Amino acid sequence: MKCLVIQPIHEAGLSKLRQNGIEPVFCPAPDMATVALHIAGCEAVITRDAGLDARAFEAGDRLRVVVVHGTGHDPVDKAAAARAGVVVANTPGANARSVAELALGLAIAVARRIPAADRAARDSRKGFRESASFTELSGKTALILGWGAIGRDFGRMLDQAFGMRVLVHSPRAPETGGYARASSLAAGLAEADLVSLHTPLREETRNLMDAAAFAAMKPGAILVNVARAGLVDEEALLASIASGHLGGAGLDVYSTHASQGPLAGFENVVFTPHLGGTSDDALRRVAEAAAGHVVSALSGRMPATTLNPGAWGGAFA
Repeated sequence: MKCLVIQPIHEAGLSKLRQNGIEPVFCPAPDMATVALHIAGCEAVITRDAGLDARAFEAGDRLRVVVVHGTGHDPVDKAAAARAGVVVANTPGANARSVAELALGLAIAVARRIPAADRAARDSRKGFRESASFTELSGKTALILGWGAIGRDFGRMLDQAFGMRVLVHSPRAPETGGYARASSLAAGLAEADLVSLHTPLREETRNLMDAAAFAAMKPGAILVNVARAGLVDEEALLASIASGHLGGAGLDVYSTHASQGPLAGFENVVFTPHLGGTSDDALRRVAEAAAGHVVSALSGRMPATTLNPGAWGGAFA
């Protein structure tokens, strides 16, 4: 049996595949044209943010399971998976702590202008301390949008480390760990000094942070996005930053070239290149979880995180 590995994963995951008689096949490039050329003969695929499109599914003559290395699965064409009778699973929670820690780092970096301060110090530029305002997180209010594993971890960090009041806006979450729910998104935005995005990208959450949302935010508040770029209307974000209404933004996800565009001209906007789940600890956990789902599926056991359980009968009848 073979598993096509579209993007590099930790050696621990590859070892688990080999130990269970599954040969990793490494795709030379993550674009879908190349993937379609190398997927034939493979029973499984592990993909990261490259996803898997319809032509790749069509070329997968033996494909039975696709596992997403991470939580976000929107780049995988689930309609094509359904047509092909292929099971799709993901690995939620395995990198939650790593992503939550980066969200905390971004919040502090924006609040204290750390990247800009570093540049000023390296350039021996005087007067930086007097050139900008800085803020603390302690005792302030945070609004967490999306109460999955990452949102929960981040909310608890803010509570335990900074004594922040934590509000939750997550209509699908059955519980909020004792933290108060915002009565509405607009009400929560109006109260929050820090707004952090942790919700999946769906049609109803696309451009969740639009011009109206930014207008509803408390003046001087900070936005952190470690979830999906499509949650934020970047034109509206730029307008809010440029007007001085928003205190700053920490972005681990954003549209192509945003970090070289107009937003990059503001020192209170901090970019990181999708680093959320890239700690060595998290990469090991996610790779092992992804490989474990492949092993389970090819052994006839449906992965616990299967996203389309209706396909199980067709793929593994």
